[in-house]
Amino acid sequence: MQDLIIVGGGPIGLACGVEAKKAGLKYTIIEKGCLVNSLYHYPLNMTFFSTSDRLEIGEVPFISHGPKPNRSEALEYYRRVCATHQLSIKLYEKVQRIVKENEQFTVVTDKDRYTAKAVVLALGFYDLPYLLNVPGEDLPKVKHYYDEPHPYFGQKIVVIGAANSAVDVALETYRKGAEVTMVIREPELRDSVKYWVKPDIENRIKEGSIKAFFNSEIISIQEKNVNIRTPEGELQLQNDFVLAMTGYQPPFDFMKQAGVSFQQDEFHTPVYNESTMETTTPGLYLAGVVCGGLKTNKWFIENSREHASIIVNHFIETRT
Repeated sequence: MQDLIIVGGGPIGLACGVEAKKAGLKYTIIEKGCLVNSLYHYPLNMTFFSTSDRLEIGEVPFISHGPKPNRSEALEYYRRVCATHQLSIKLYEKVQRIVKENEQFTVVTDKDRYTAKAVVLALGFYDLPYLLNVPGEDLPKVKHYYDEPHPYFGQKIVVIGAANSAVDVALETYRKGAEVTMVIREPELRDSVKYWVKPDIENRIKEGSIKAFFNSEIISIQEKNVNIRTPEGELQLQNDFVLAMTGYQPPFDFMKQAGVSFQQDEFHTPVYNESTMETTTPGLYLAGVVCGGLKTNKWFIENSREHASIIVNHFIETRT
């Protein structure tokens, strides 16, 4: 019997593990992929918005070469956190279901079964992309994740989206030799696009270096082209790759099965006590970005690190 099972081996899941270990609790972190799996799948050249000190957990210093750390430095740092605290973590083990009976939880994975007094869902949202739901989306040329620009040199690519990810992908691939066309549902780029990047993309579109179709959408995808609907009618574009930067969502079905309730709002916000992080199911806690539902820009590493100590303190007060 564990005190805590922590589902998710990202930075906040690790922070929960650190706090649990400091408190002398029996705990296990379970992660379906590699350590900090979501960060691993970020673009190879990504730089964080936050400075390194704002990403620190477990009192382990995070020193980066620049004012803001990059993906490689973050992966190295969280490996060091895990090794320094000798955290109990199961990698490449997927939690399939969580059941509460007789005041204890049973956590069933694809490899084992665990029992615990409480469960923490420290889930990310980077694993479930919003799909286009159009014919041809399952073709190999369609990517919902982006890693680096090199494969797209000399290729005709369509980038879908109006937010930071789409803008970054469009600019980076264009500068590495791709022929870039953006297809954007909205009448303009999002206001949330980084202020130091927005003039760049707007100027590239204005001069025609990057083509952009606003108020438009993909209606079908074929091997050598895509069909789009624009205000002027339907068009067919020659195309080699489609990079759908349409955003991601939390695993809502899994959360509901585990016992999480949701508000009836546009963001599908989970119901939990902000002073304890406990959901309406006693002993089931939320930590990190998953607390915001579809509002995935509300919680970050730097403002949700405190969730770990809040959860562990409440667990000790009520269940030990």
